Amino acid sequence: MISPQLTNDGRMIRLPLADHAAPLLDDLALAYAQDPDTVGRLLTAHAAAVVALDRITVTDDASEAHRAIAAAQADSFREELHAVCPAAATLDPLLGPDDAVTLGTRLTRQAAHIRNTKNRSHRQ
Repeated sequence: MISPQLTNDGRMIRLPLADHAAPLLDDLALAYAQDPDTVGRLLTAHAAAVVALDRITVTDDASEAHRAIAAAQADSFREELHAVCPAAATLDPLLGPDDAVTLGTRLTRQAAHIRNTKNRSHRQ
């Protein structure tokens, strides 16, 4: 279950998801240890595709077709990396109805606290 938390300064709500990333990093490390050449090439190719996508995204004269191609290339390498990291499927937490309502209630309560605290500080 995701437990929303107020940040130390009390101005934002944090959704701690780092625990969900740990198994992915573990799988990636194990895959790299088992086949460093293949996984290293995948990581390098994916990094190049991400950089190319970033560049084309901010380029004013790039066409939507070029952007779509760059995004597809990055997605392709990402999918290959997912294949060597089975834990990637667990990154998106699935919430049943009761857990979703509980999370929504917690978020609403904390957001209301932040809003009320902000409004009080503006009035003073």
